[in-house]
Parts: sequence; C-alpha cells; structure tokens
Amino acid sequence: MNLFFDSFWRAVAYCIRPRVIALSFLPLLLMIALTLGLGYWYWEAALDWVRSGLEASSVISTVGPWLKSAGLGSLKMVLAPLIVIFTVTPLIVLLSLLTVAFLMTPALTQLVAERRFAQLERKRGGGVLSGALRAAGLTLLALLALLLSSPLWLVPPLILVLPPLIWGWLTYRIMAFDAMAEHASAQERSEIFRRHRGWLLVMGVMCGFMGAAPSLIWASGALLAAAFVLLVPVAVWIYTLVFAFSSLWFAHYCLAALQALRIDAAAPSAAPQTIAVQALPLPHEPDTNFK
Repeated sequence: MNLFFDSFWRAVAYCIRPRVIALSFLPLLLMIALTLGLGYWYWEAALDWVRSGLEASSVISTVGPWLKSAGLGSLKMVLAPLIVIFTVTPLIVLLSLLTVAFLMTPALTQLVAERRFAQLERKRGGGVLSGALRAAGLTLLALLALLLSSPLWLVPPLILVLPPLIWGWLTYRIMAFDAMAEHASAQERSEIFRRHRGWLLVMGVMCGFMGAAPSLIWASGALLAAAFVLLVPVAVWIYTLVFAFSSLWFAHYCLAALQALRIDAAAPSAAPQTIAVQALPLPHEPDTNFK
C-alpha cells in the first residue's frame, strides 16, 4: 500500500518537470499528423459510409419520423459523426499507448532510474525485439477483447466499465514490462509480477479510467463540428499525458519493488554467517580448582 501511494505521488511530481512536458509533445506531433491525415483523406468518406448504412437501417427509418415529431430531427444528423468518432477513439488510444511505450517510456524510465536508482544493477532481462513482439501480441488480445465485448457496450453502465478495464489490463502488461526491461532479469520480472500483480492491475485500471475521461472531448467535437480539428489535438495530448503519467507511475513502482526484491534476496545469505559466528564454542576456560 505504501509503495502504491508513494509511486503515485512521485509520478505526479515528475509530470510537471520540463523534461517530461517536452517529451509529451513528441508523440503529440506524431498523433496530430496521423489524425489530421486520416481526417483529411477519410473523414467525409467515413461519414458517407455510415450515413448510407443508417439510411438503409430499418431501425433508423422507424425512429426517424418519431425524432422529427419530438423536435429531435437534428439528432439524426449528429449520429453519424458520433459513430465515426467513437469508432476511431479506441484506435487513437491504442496508437497513443504504443507511441508512448516505444518513444517515451524508455526515456521516462531512464529519468527515474538516474534520479532514484542510480546504484541499481542493470541485468537487461527484456530486449527491444522481445518487448515489441510481446506488446503486439497483447495488443491483439486487447483488440479481440474489445471486439467481443462491443455488443455489451449497448448496456449503459458497461460502456463506462469494459473499455477502461481492457485498456487498463493492456497498460499494466506493457508498462510494467517496459519499466523493468533494462534493470530486471527475466526471473526477477516474473517474481515481481507474481508478488505485485494485484496492485499493478489496479494501477493499470486506474490509468484506463483516466484515459477514458478525454472521450468527453471527442463527444464535444461531434456536437461542435467546427471545433473538431482543434479538439482532436487537445484530446490526443491528454491521452499522451495520461500514458506518460502511467509510464512514470509504473517506473517508480516497479524499480522500487525490484530494489526491495534484491534486498530481500541478499538478506538470507548473510544470516547463516551470523548464525555460524554465534554458534562458535567459547574458548575453554582453565580450571582453577586444584585438588
């Protein structure tokens, strides 16, 4: 519990460092270019495709006249942008996570290691290639979970629970691995996952919920089409800051847990020596009672 809150507040303090703020703009620039590029080339085509599907839908044909009679005819026009935005949002979140993982997480982990764990031995238990393959596999699993759970999103409470849970699991698996890739061996990493899996999952879920908050900006962009181009960079930057905070939180937690693990592993080796010294017999005292 103490490690959980200590690493949280340290991550918050590190987020306001100029170096961290500057690093947060690098993924932002890449995401802006990607988002605006996709929007420029495919926004209108995506809207036309969704609108044609809505027009062909029997549900919309039935509900449409009722919406007009209720004075909500404009809702039908907003529906297509909303569908496109909420479909694209998970992809933007995913690309933000992977961008931060590959570009920011190593730099942020190095920052934490330099300032707090300079004496911690680097055993390099996770390579770049293995980390990339592992992240790709976990990402596919998360996308599959999103796809299979998407019908449940129609139930109002579940849309606020399931996506953050899935993103939280993905965040925990990727961020914790990257935080320990340079310093921990494979055995140490497995042991930390075993000992701290519960808290690491809680951290990932909390980061997942924080990452879901900027979805309100995307919804505002659907209602304010003129401001959509401006709201997209703001939302992406918020996502990036959330993931940067996640990287710092996992770095502080995992490196502190690794340091404690090595201290615990070194303690038993000194114990037998102490016991052996204490077990040595006292020198034989001469007998002063002469007969």
